[in-house]
Amino acid sequence: EVQLVESGGGLVQAGGSLRLSCAASGFTFDAHAIGWFRQAPGKERDLVSCFSSVDGSTYYADSVKDRFTISRDNAKNTVYLQMNSLKPEDTAVYYCAAGLMVYCSTYMGPYDYWGQGTQVTVSS
Repeated sequence: EVQLVESGGGLVQAGGSLRLSCAASGFTFDAHAIGWFRQAPGKERDLVSCFSSVDGSTYYADSVKDRFTISRDNAKNTVYLQMNSLKPEDTAVYYCAAGLMVYCSTYMGPYDYWGQGTQVTVSS
């Protein structure tokens, strides 16, 4: 059974930090690019960051560059998203997704597996 389980969300004040984790099982983890998407109420689900499956390349949305850092531990089948200097506009449900591709896509379609999401709320 394929599973992606996110954890680490919560309520934090602006300027604070959170670290999200995505634990994967049931598929060939190191062959998949792993992305973090987020969806705020009334908005589309957008790619925040992604880690490729092969060369270690990463993607960051402009809105999170220099604040968020993605990392992956293939031995633990886990991807992390370190979020620093959080802003109220970062408030959203954050989803982990896995796609059988070398490089990350900013579109949802190529991602085969999704987690259930974890809520991140940043208060001002």
